[in-house]
Amino acid sequence: MTELVTLTKEVLGAFFLGGLLLGVISQRTHFCTMGAISDVVNMGDWTRARQWLCAIGVAMIGFAALADFGLIDPSKTLYASPRLMWLSMLVGGLMFGYGMVIASGCGNKTLVRMGGGNLKSLVVFVVMGVSAFATLKGITAVVRTNTVDTVFVDMPAGAHLSVLGIPHLGYILGALVLLWVLRHKDFWTFDSLLASFGVGGLVVAMWWVSGHLGFVPEHPETLDAVYLATNSGRIEALNFVAPVAYTLDWLMFYSDASKVLSVGIAAVAGVLVGSAISALQSKTFRWEGFANPRDLGQHLLGSVLMGVGGVTAMGCTFGQGLSGISTLSLNSVVALAAIVLGAVVSLRQQAARLERTACE
Repeated sequence: MTELVTLTKEVLGAFFLGGLLLGVISQRTHFCTMGAISDVVNMGDWTRARQWLCAIGVAMIGFAALADFGLIDPSKTLYASPRLMWLSMLVGGLMFGYGMVIASGCGNKTLVRMGGGNLKSLVVFVVMGVSAFATLKGITAVVRTNTVDTVFVDMPAGAHLSVLGIPHLGYILGALVLLWVLRHKDFWTFDSLLASFGVGGLVVAMWWVSGHLGFVPEHPETLDAVYLATNSGRIEALNFVAPVAYTLDWLMFYSDASKVLSVGIAAVAGVLVGSAISALQSKTFRWEGFANPRDLGQHLLGSVLMGVGGVTAMGCTFGQGLSGISTLSLNSVVALAAIVLGAVVSLRQQAARLERTACE
């Protein structure tokens, strides 16, 4: 049991370190999915979008390699499912994408902004976490399970792009994405390469930590195979919606012995610490609050949409948009497309409202 406790601490420590590095990279390079979509829609600038796509390519190739070399079992990941939950992915993704725009960023960006002294993001963090927990186990969970979760398609070969029957599809898709991104010479800057390969590499590293380092073939108490310190009991990588909910739960019920640290909580703490260190070191740390009641209202609405939508879609721009998509899950493809669509709609509405205000 002592060895098991030590191994659990190593897994948690690795996820904390991974989150810390992610916080530093995100704060320094301004890596942000919402920002990437906004840059394309509002300015036609694809720089941050290419960073995100390059990170996806790296994560796809890395995940495929881990599976090929037998280092992880891809059928045991959080995103491996025989069901295509297309309505849950669509509705949840649209909600999350729309909400992250009016809440000034996705789950990871919220943590990064908190680390930089943004008090608005602290409010988003709390409200998103409460909304996510309610959608995991509370009132909105009942609504979710009785509505969108009842609509699905059973897939004989699993809800996975492997149904296409193309060997080494992860390598092929990942390489195509990298080739498309890296052919743009203006992309070859330190920040872009650090954001792309740093974030994508961290996703791969966390897959290895959770699925290989943290795998115990036979737990001494239950005699079952387990993946240590995961909330789902399956292999997990980086996600920042449900883990925020579990973080709040752990903090509020800390004295309850049944509430233990998980890899998601460790990653959340790591991003906060990493972004704070980076902001302080670069002297960009500053306190920031809400401009007016309207600003507060928008962030509250966005927080709720992200919490409910992120759980319904089983992930955020990291959970589905990087970790999930790297496994080639069809559910992740639908969720990611819906997140992008929801964000575009929200950005268009914001632009139209600003235009109307300017004309008045």
